[in-house]
Amino acid sequence: MAANSQALNFPHKKAPSLDEFLNDVAQRNPGEPEFLQAVHEVATDILPFVADKPVYRDLRILERIAEPDRVISFRVTWQEDDGTVHINRGYRVQNNNAIGPYKGGLRFHPSVNQSILKFLAYEQTFKNALTGLPMGGGKGGSDFDPKGRSDSEVMRFCQAFMSELVNHIGPDCDVPAGDIGVGAREIGFLFGQHKRLTRQFQGVLTGKGPSYGGSLMRPEATGFGTVYMMDNMLTHRNEAIAGKICVVSGSGNVATFATQKINELGGRVVTLSDSTGYIYDPDGIDNEKLQWVIDLKNNRRGRISEYAEHFGCSFFEDERPWNVPCDLAFPCATQNEINEADASHLIKNECEAISEGANMPTTPGAISALQEAGVLLAPGKAANAGGVAVSGLEMSQNSQRYAWTSQEVDDKLKDIMAGIHEQCLAYGEEKAGVNYARGANVAGFVKVADAMLAQGVI
Repeated sequence: MAANSQALNFPHKKAPSLDEFLNDVAQRNPGEPEFLQAVHEVATDILPFVADKPVYRDLRILERIAEPDRVISFRVTWQEDDGTVHINRGYRVQNNNAIGPYKGGLRFHPSVNQSILKFLAYEQTFKNALTGLPMGGGKGGSDFDPKGRSDSEVMRFCQAFMSELVNHIGPDCDVPAGDIGVGAREIGFLFGQHKRLTRQFQGVLTGKGPSYGGSLMRPEATGFGTVYMMDNMLTHRNEAIAGKICVVSGSGNVATFATQKINELGGRVVTLSDSTGYIYDPDGIDNEKLQWVIDLKNNRRGRISEYAEHFGCSFFEDERPWNVPCDLAFPCATQNEINEADASHLIKNECEAISEGANMPTTPGAISALQEAGVLLAPGKAANAGGVAVSGLEMSQNSQRYAWTSQEVDDKLKDIMAGIHEQCLAYGEEKAGVNYARGANVAGFVKVADAMLAQGVI
């Protein structure tokens, strides 16, 4: 109530229109299309919500969330095995810590830039709020490409990267995790350098190996959580995944573990993909085939086209799988992988529901088309929150100096995803059905906004 009273002392302000709000953000963030797209997607739902709520509107909560607390950029200099010197750029975007330490992954990929990391940190703020765990939103990484690099080269890069990042993170300040290009190997090297520099063994990174403080179920968590979200949506409609034909994009951790869980629940996955195209296996990618894919990607560093050659099915070069007839779709690759044309294919083929395993994989035009057609759509900030949820559970285990079993972690993950679904229902249920995107946006916003109100104008 104190925050409410304080807000009412401010002069009444009219809520900005969507165009006014977006124009203001665009002027302050030129040349950052991914970040502006993410802000647009959230603002579309939040501005109408706050229009008659002065406590949020007058203290400009949404505008403040759209301005990161800080954006850190630094040089990373390292050497190849032959002595060649390389210069990359490292980043850490600390978006909002109203409900807990900054939390979000590190991405090593040539496409990394400030816009992408600001978009991811912004999304992470709402995603982390939905988990119910005390975690703020952050993201970081570098335009370094670990593919094709030796272990010693990756180690030298990680050590150089952490030598600067160490100044900005800590278990009660900012706790990074892995993301694209940052797996168990990279987390190990980063953790080792942090320990060397601080002379402390801290739970400052998640995604660690179980032998030195990592949580069981972390590799599986994002993919499993994406499927649990779909299961919750279908259960709400008295349906189930069993017997459904499923299209999955990607072939990394999220896609493969989503496929594993779909198989366990009786669905049939018929596609996987990578940057070269997708395979279509109408017989289904069972667990034996899936293990072959995991070995292909994790050990042999091969292309998904090799699956088609090995198992005698079709490969579609430079295409995405959204024209394949399916009941359920799981985009688990990257941002903006479903555009309006792809949405038209999904609608025409009577796809019932989509659960986003990737971050912002569906363009705004595609989202509108899918929602108008009545296709259920769980946005990434809700559907793929399982990964950061288990990262949060890893932080709890590190604080306790304790480790839970796989079953205990999986049970907690299921409960968290069920809780996210309930929050989406609370704010997204409409006469025509459930608008999961609106429900997730508003629920995440309210959690962060109430914490910001309680802490004053800072």
